Amino acid sequence: MTTSIQHSNPAVAAAKLDGIASPSLIFEPFDLPSTNQRRLGAPHPAGTVIPLALRPSSHDEKEIDLEAVVTTVQNLQSQDKLLTRQLAAHGTLLFRGLPIRNAEDFSRFAHAFGFRPHEIIGIVVDRPLLAPNVAPANEAPKEVLIYNHNESPQVPHAPEYIFFYSHKAPSSGGETPISSSLELFHRAQQEIPEFITELAEKGILSRVTYKVDQQYTGGSTLKQAFGKDIVDGDDTATQRAKIEAQISRYGRGAYTTWEWLDDDEGVVVTHRLPAIRTQPGTNLPTLFTGLAAYYKNAQVNNLTNVARGKITQQLYGDGTPIPEEYLKRLADITDEIRVLHRWERGDVLVYDNIIAQHGRQPWQGEQSDRVVLASLFDGDTVPGAYGAADWAQVIQALDG
Repeated sequence: MTTSIQHSNPAVAAAKLDGIASPSLIFEPFDLPSTNQRRLGAPHPAGTVIPLALRPSSHDEKEIDLEAVVTTVQNLQSQDKLLTRQLAAHGTLLFRGLPIRNAEDFSRFAHAFGFRPHEIIGIVVDRPLLAPNVAPANEAPKEVLIYNHNESPQVPHAPEYIFFYSHKAPSSGGETPISSSLELFHRAQQEIPEFITELAEKGILSRVTYKVDQQYTGGSTLKQAFGKDIVDGDDTATQRAKIEAQISRYGRGAYTTWEWLDDDEGVVVTHRLPAIRTQPGTNLPTLFTGLAAYYKNAQVNNLTNVARGKITQQLYGDGTPIPEEYLKRLADITDEIRVLHRWERGDVLVYDNIIAQHGRQPWQGEQSDRVVLASLFDGDTVPGAYGAADWAQVIQALDG
């Protein structure tokens, strides 16, 4: 496996991003406080920062409107997908100072990148649709820590790109963490190589419990997870068949199985998944996982949230437990390499989900003091496999 990136320093390449058809508008990089931005370690090129912070600038000092921003993004993407390439280099982009006021504006901006909207199969949180492909990011109680993780590491079908928009920011706390999965793998391979070997050889076994009723505040129901085709009047057998048809869309064959709970209370879905994947274009290994999050969340969150932690269980792929010492070290490394994005209203963070992790810090005040919306998208390609085993391959879900 390669262990270095071959392209030129992306921090230099991103000095000015301007559109072909709208030369009056450019995106200029700017610096953030050290708590919010850092230079990445290996395997990233020296000088690469996360996040790359960009803000629009108008040559004629006219007020910037959303139409000009959307056009500029579309034109940049027409230049060999320039913004996509910046995401692949930096992991995360911050856009600040955009004329985005609501969910509809955010949807227009996100769709301008030209990615394909992601369909969440087996969703574990409640995300009501607010605009095309836009929903609340996570509505768990404000006291709950959601530690760094890649989006949807517990299921086979994950988005490649994640957009977050701050509609309302709390005065204290509520930051969104940012860290590199490439750097996490590199550090883990150096510091706990035996753990990386185990993950590469065994993968992980992810067991997710879905129940008819919501299991915790902000969680999903079985129907939300797999019941999109269920209609009023369906009997139990029909509902089961429709749910199983949705689970089968993962296309994982023997590596995704399910077992119904007694009295049709719910279903437990078990996946054998690769926690190590590779970045398209570089073949760099990335830790695509929520392992540190499961450990850290359990350590920090109080007993009232214990139900949340029991919904997903992750073991080695052979069913044996993962030693806590490895999970703790992953969390310690993550603490050392992450920054916390302090939101300003209107900010948009864009993550390359293959190589960057996010989360959510608790905050003071009211639950309504923080409103962050999310939009998820698929890429042109899925992550590559780290090894030749059948279970290590990543595929897009089947249509249905």
